[in-house]
Amino acid sequence: MASSSSASAGGGAGGGGGPRTNGGGGSNRGSFRPERPSNLNSFSFKSKHHPTVRRSISLPGAAKDEVDVGWQRILSMLESQDANVRIHAAKAVANLAAEEANQEKIVSAGGLSLLLMLLRSDEDETVLRVAAGAIANLAMNEANQELVVAEGGISLLAVTAEDAEDPQTLRMVAGAIANLCGNGKLQTKLRSEGGIRALLGMVRCRHPDVLRHIARGIANFAKCESRAAAQAGTKTGKSLLIEDGALPWIVQNASNEASPIRRRIELALCHLAQHEVNARDMIVGGALWEMVRISRDSSREDIRSLARRTLGSIPAFQAELRRLQIEVFSIIRSGRNLVSFSSMSHEKRKNS
Repeated sequence: MASSSSASAGGGAGGGGGPRTNGGGGSNRGSFRPERPSNLNSFSFKSKHHPTVRRSISLPGAAKDEVDVGWQRILSMLESQDANVRIHAAKAVANLAAEEANQEKIVSAGGLSLLLMLLRSDEDETVLRVAAGAIANLAMNEANQELVVAEGGISLLAVTAEDAEDPQTLRMVAGAIANLCGNGKLQTKLRSEGGIRALLGMVRCRHPDVLRHIARGIANFAKCESRAAAQAGTKTGKSLLIEDGALPWIVQNASNEASPIRRRIELALCHLAQHEVNARDMIVGGALWEMVRISRDSSREDIRSLARRTLGSIPAFQAELRRLQIEVFSIIRSGRNLVSFSSMSHEKRKNS
């Protein structure tokens, strides 16, 4: 099971009500998925008003009928007219969904559909925040990820991300999308239904926890692309991340001061760089120089080694480095740093 992140969501007043829209956006929304255990995140919530709700459903030895009644009662509260009741019900479902043993039961009882309904129609941001966290936890189960997508979850999460103002709401949504990005079967839908654009849109927040999930999602996506290309033996089209405009943000954050963000971006760059079809965009966008830096300065030896192997295996990178060999030699000899090299080389390419 993935590591658990906790976040409290206070009980806002506010109503449910009419369908939500986002100007030109669609009315569908919500989803989430991981790659391997270390790349998954779950969320937990504290609830003062219903401290025993989790225990009452998961008591050992409880009769099946009693358990079924418990699930139905909690899930029916998600449809309450009272926003506070919906909030606490969603918290209960989120906490239960953090345990793998409960996930199938919640989905079978209709919990996933009800949570997606909240993303589709609720106007209370606290409800949306907790519902997104619950969806993220359910999507720790790979079997649920495709159900989330099939019910319009990606676009629902994308609309939630566009409308949200609270960093904690964006953290939940970014975590959900990041988990979905680790499922190679969902990549086309993540792109076509706005999942990648939603991740990039959330960088406006600048909250480190939000940025960490964005970086995790990008790394998951890049790794799945790389794996699929390796299995197919070739990659005919450039990365969907590059096509959706993610490369400038990736390059910008490859030296991020926060190590969890920097490490994931370094991995994303290494995976993108493994395919010749991405090389020209990476050279023009300054990513090659980040790859050189990563090969020398990354805090992890496995990432440094991956960067070195990649630089040595892609002909376009080798040709560009050979073209700049004199510059590289003179800069190293004069003691100028790699940042100066990157800036100078980028300026030369713009003027050439």
